[in-house]
Amino acid sequence: MDNIKMKEKVGKSQVADLSIQETNPKKKQKLCESQVTPSPSLSKIDLAEAMKKQNDVAMFLAGEVISTLAKNSNLVFSPVSINAVLTMAANRREAKTLRSFILSFLSSSSTEELSAVFGEICSVDLIVNFFKAEFAQVDFSTNTKAEIVRMEVNAWALRHTNNLIKDLLSQGSVTSQTEWIYGNALYFKGSWEKKFDSYLTKNKPFHLVNGESVSVPFMSSHNNQYVKAYDDFKVLRLDYQQGRDDADRKFSMYFYLPDKRDGLDNLLKRLTSTHRFLDSHIPRYKDRVGEFRIPKFKIKFGFEASKAFDDFELNVSLYQKAFIEIDEVGTEAAAATALRKSSGGCRPFVRKMIDFVADHPFLFMIREDRTGIVMFVGQIFDPSKSD
Repeated sequence: MDNIKMKEKVGKSQVADLSIQETNPKKKQKLCESQVTPSPSLSKIDLAEAMKKQNDVAMFLAGEVISTLAKNSNLVFSPVSINAVLTMAANRREAKTLRSFILSFLSSSSTEELSAVFGEICSVDLIVNFFKAEFAQVDFSTNTKAEIVRMEVNAWALRHTNNLIKDLLSQGSVTSQTEWIYGNALYFKGSWEKKFDSYLTKNKPFHLVNGESVSVPFMSSHNNQYVKAYDDFKVLRLDYQQGRDDADRKFSMYFYLPDKRDGLDNLLKRLTSTHRFLDSHIPRYKDRVGEFRIPKFKIKFGFEASKAFDDFELNVSLYQKAFIEIDEVGTEAAAATALRKSSGGCRPFVRKMIDFVADHPFLFMIREDRTGIVMFVGQIFDPSKSD
């Protein structure tokens, strides 16, 4: 893959995509810039509805990943990275069965709708200045050659995630039976709009679901916050600074804190089953806070989701690894995803001071607020653990 080059731009958010398929020795093939068709012109109403639909899919996916792969453990993953590789695969001319599955899985009516959503992501500079779909013709004819491809894909993912995502594809995951691989890499780094004072950071107990507690550093602030209390949970929004080139995008991190220490399961069920949950639970006004603490944390998580495709006999596997770290300054996060195909088969009237003390398990996400695109989703059960 030495013949592949990417135009890069250093920025807050970078997304890169990779497309590899087996070489056909009988046919001379070229390097292609993109496997995704240009986004069609949908009406603003249709496009907004399509974007909201993808957020519902992201929440459903979060519920599935958490309940099956990360029950009672730390987790982070990127729905938009998964959406990207699936959109690329759905645009393959030969992949009729896979396309039908992807459209159903993403609750989309057509590849045109998927591409329109993809184009909207580009329009807010999430991808447009960083995205190049690289189409390389490679040789999977032997396991030895396939292993070389695996190592090159891993090197590509490492390079485009600021060296945070290592070994995206494990040894043996790419073989002589591999037909193609789509890869996506996402890197995000943002500074808080209002940084936390490090001298206020103190070790405090974080309460685990088993009744025990661990001592971890908590960040604190006396500033008013975007926070809102609901029936049995609270939502906090922390905005990131906008750079000089960021007029068309706005990133925020959201924390979803259940009132009960063991209330995360019920909150997750509401989040994944309630239509348009995200849009209807956004703190839009700053309020005074009483006690205010959120823990510093650094976690990484990886999963392989072949079972999602098993019933369709598609011989497709999806891999993702993700990383996130938050501290007094801001957030650094990255994710890489690979899709592999094998042959064979309203504001309150009375405002009061709100406490927001995230000293027990909670959910979080990073979102681009103008489009509503969910970039990262995760949960914290024990911030003292990084794996």
